[in-house]
Amino acid sequence: MENNYSLKGKVIVVTGGTGILGNSFVNGIVAAGGAVGILGRNADVAHERADAINQNGGKAVALVADVLNEAELTDAKEKLMLTFGRLDGLVNAAGGNMPDGVLQPEDDIFNMSIEGMKRVADLNLWGTIIPTQIFGEAIAETGRGSIVNISSMNSKRAITKVLGYNMGKAAVDCYNQWFAVELANRYGDAIRMNALAPGFFLTEQNRNLLTKPEGGYTPRGEAVIRQTPFKRFGQPDELIGALVWLLSDASAFVTGSMICVDGGFSIYGGV
Repeated sequence: MENNYSLKGKVIVVTGGTGILGNSFVNGIVAAGGAVGILGRNADVAHERADAINQNGGKAVALVADVLNEAELTDAKEKLMLTFGRLDGLVNAAGGNMPDGVLQPEDDIFNMSIEGMKRVADLNLWGTIIPTQIFGEAIAETGRGSIVNISSMNSKRAITKVLGYNMGKAAVDCYNQWFAVELANRYGDAIRMNALAPGFFLTEQNRNLLTKPEGGYTPRGEAVIRQTPFKRFGQPDELIGALVWLLSDASAFVTGSMICVDGGFSIYGGV
């Protein structure tokens, strides 16, 4: 019986592949039988992770690029195609927040850093669109494929402080639906686009916001836990099942969707 959940024979690029969640995505794809392009700005980490996968019998290549730099992304695509000769999928995992994209409770709401908010929104939105433009072309040449964007709890709810991130991820959701329809209009069911929306997972960017160095939660972390019915943060590997499903042929009739992996955060009314 054919295993539609397998990624055997498929080549997938993961932007943000040098991050914590990106590492789980990369390892999950390899475990499902896929070959992977690990794309990020940190060359040392990208090469280290690719080397480890290749030494353990998997297939990986390090791709060093900034997701806002079209020339670097084009070079990365050419390296990937020289290595594997095809591309079947893209995971747009690059994104995140920056200090100047944060508005603290004590800050003047009418004197926020507009440039800071723009930079964060651009990273999350255009850092998703531009790689899709570059790598999507290679997927079209292969003939079939799946693109997975990374959404967030911030895209549908007002999460305090991080306005730039909220706006960027909300725009990603709009793009996810719009582009899925346009792909279907042009390619039928051959190329799909969906979004994965993680709840709260500890990363290097948010660890100090949510947890104390000596242990326990910050007030913001406590608020997140109260709003999460599972009463804990997610573990990065808990995203793998949904990701592999969206990349695989098992989700062949799914496009323009957003899959929440959030311990119930998005559905809980707090009462």
